[in-house]
Amino acid sequence: MTTQQSKIRKQVRTFVLVWTFITLMMGMATFLAIYFTYPLISPQQEDGLNVALNTGGSDPVVVIPSNTPLPATATATPLPTATPTNTPEPTELAPEPTEIPTETPIPSPTPTIPPVKETRFEVGIQVQFSLDFNPGNQDGYYYTVKENLGMDWVKNQVRWEYYEPQRGQYDWSVLDFVLPSAERMGLKTMLSIVAAPAWAREPGVDPNTTHGPPADPQDFVRFLTALLQRYPQRIHAIEVWNEMNLAREWASPRGIRADDYVALLREAYRTIKALDPNIIVISGAPSNTGVDDGVTAVDDFVYVERLIRAGALDHMDCFGVHHNGFNMPPLRRWNEGYNDPTARFRGPFDNPHHSWSFRSTIEGYAQRIRGAGRTTPLCMTEFGWPSSEDLEGYPRGYEFAGDNTLAEQAQWMREALDLMAQSGYMRLAFVWNLNYGPQAGWNKDNDNVIYSLIGPNWQFRPAFDEIRAWLRDYKARVGLN
Repeated sequence: MTTQQSKIRKQVRTFVLVWTFITLMMGMATFLAIYFTYPLISPQQEDGLNVALNTGGSDPVVVIPSNTPLPATATATPLPTATPTNTPEPTELAPEPTEIPTETPIPSPTPTIPPVKETRFEVGIQVQFSLDFNPGNQDGYYYTVKENLGMDWVKNQVRWEYYEPQRGQYDWSVLDFVLPSAERMGLKTMLSIVAAPAWAREPGVDPNTTHGPPADPQDFVRFLTALLQRYPQRIHAIEVWNEMNLAREWASPRGIRADDYVALLREAYRTIKALDPNIIVISGAPSNTGVDDGVTAVDDFVYVERLIRAGALDHMDCFGVHHNGFNMPPLRRWNEGYNDPTARFRGPFDNPHHSWSFRSTIEGYAQRIRGAGRTTPLCMTEFGWPSSEDLEGYPRGYEFAGDNTLAEQAQWMREALDLMAQSGYMRLAFVWNLNYGPQAGWNKDNDNVIYSLIGPNWQFRPAFDEIRAWLRDYKARVGLN
């Protein structure tokens, strides 16, 4: 081999090595570009995890469920009366968060799909807004509701006292934040409007310690008008007030009077329908209480009867109902002799009353409406069963949460959904709640946490997967997919 040939071969080897190195580097660059351009987990891959992913901030970005229910982390000291569940250990947290792209432009308002004309049963959930006003977090919550749970509705509470702290001075920051996110995710929104501001309250009440109605219903009319003119065709249902049979929600020198509420409902209904007739107007849901002293509370069946006599059914599309369950299954009526000998909270067993029973409550409302010759449907604007199995305790007054296992919570949610879907008189049902657990830091003294579908360490509770599976089956069956 000549010196010239050796030189040529050496140059060829050098060229091959350099070209190979460049090719490998280009391939690596392409891989990294694709990797960081797209989310780590796509909706098609969603069945692999059972955790709510945390960005390191105050809120998660998106929640990805699994097909099979997994329990949250067990409590350090198991509750002695809880029924044991033989379920696998929870999946570990994913190392990186998954974000929902927020570059999608906010769509222009489109005509409201007339939900008021729909008759099929639909399910939604109450979602606490992202407290740090991070749009990626908010989109993540709503993505979870729409794409993972398979729901079409979300509920937000609008505390009038915060939105109009001074007459005519509005703070729309929360709705400006959440409504575009709901639109991006294709969700319908129900607003529950409560709590008149101090300037609008009746003389003789302490607005610092109680919540209640306005002295002049026209102040409420003006607020509703401002609300609907700001968000035309972006609100699909409105619940007018909340648990008006309790003094803490309807503190008035006139007492807890159903006809006073109906006067407010009448003006609200006229205003809403004049501005958008496609919005579902839901009456405020009474609290399912067994107290009937007329001072602190009125029994909900008694209050419902008074609402009907005062003409409430003429000023609504749907009758609001609440039932945040106790330690009693949803299918059991209050007078069927149900007893759980292991339960430490003895209310439903030692003091039987319809208010303990989910089934008796909704059947009692429907019977009273039908007895008045009407077919007004029910809207369950808040329901759920609490469990403290994966927490370090429960709030005072919520001892029944210590009796309910996570498996029971999941099973009872499914049974309640079946019951409502088959009833023929239930239009909407809103689960209480998705994310108050992480928003409150899973504080055992917060009574919202025991109902949250997101448990400690961002683990989904079994109820999440149970509701998700139920919705998939139901929507396929009735053609809502």
